[in-house]
Amino acid sequence: MASTTHAPSRTVSGRSRAITWGIRILVVGYLFMLVIWPTVYLFKDTFAHGFSSIQQALADPDVVHALWLSVEAAVIAVAINLVFGLTISILLVRYDFPGKRLLSWLIDLPLAASPVVVGLALMLVYSPVYGWFGPTLRSWGIEVVFAFPGIVMATCFVALPLVIREVVPVLEELGDDQEQAARSLGANAWQSFWRITLPGIRWAVAYGVVLSLARSLGEFGAVKVVSGHVIGHTATATTSVESAYQNNNLDQAYAIAFMLVFAAIACLIVVALLRAKDAQEKR
Repeated sequence: MASTTHAPSRTVSGRSRAITWGIRILVVGYLFMLVIWPTVYLFKDTFAHGFSSIQQALADPDVVHALWLSVEAAVIAVAINLVFGLTISILLVRYDFPGKRLLSWLIDLPLAASPVVVGLALMLVYSPVYGWFGPTLRSWGIEVVFAFPGIVMATCFVALPLVIREVVPVLEELGDDQEQAARSLGANAWQSFWRITLPGIRWAVAYGVVLSLARSLGEFGAVKVVSGHVIGHTATATTSVESAYQNNNLDQAYAIAFMLVFAAIACLIVVALLRAKDAQEKR
């Protein structure tokens, strides 16, 4: 009698396990084919002859310039996005104003729009030949398109949402009770932010900064359009990968791509460590 009663539940449990394992295998297989396998092959081809391909790439002054240009643009873009990201996050969470939903929608636009379209839009606005502001800026001696400022602007655009979308949920969860208490005790806006708000969102800010840095280092589409890819001048690491691959310089392409992937993995490891530290503090 007892065995008859429990038979259906065992069958359901067995089916649940089978479905669960099937989904797990499907997800792991998908990630393996899409991410792990190509990455492993990149590592394999990069080190097919030891470290020689990386050494040769780093011995090329144009490659070194492209790497440093990517790092400089990424760091400046992250700094700009950090300041404006925190400002916009506080504005969205702490204040109500007309057009708030529109602003929130615009913040997500870089995630939806193609980076190539972003680069083309920047060209239409800042091109020194046919752009809205380009000729005027050029007359003032300011070059945007096919110059470093254009690379920074394109990088800022594609990485903008990452800081905001990490900080906004934490700000909402934090609330403003402590900030109001600080103001009632005579603290000004800066003191309230520095001593109360920022400590409460520091881990979210750290996540956003690291993810924004990883995204900025790997940007290709928008940067390619606005930079013009002038070797030794406006060529970045990502555009150098394409150039080396098209010129059949595969060892150099693999070496630069490996360095970019290594930087991205390092950023992800930092995020994982920060999240673990955050979770440990919350306990």
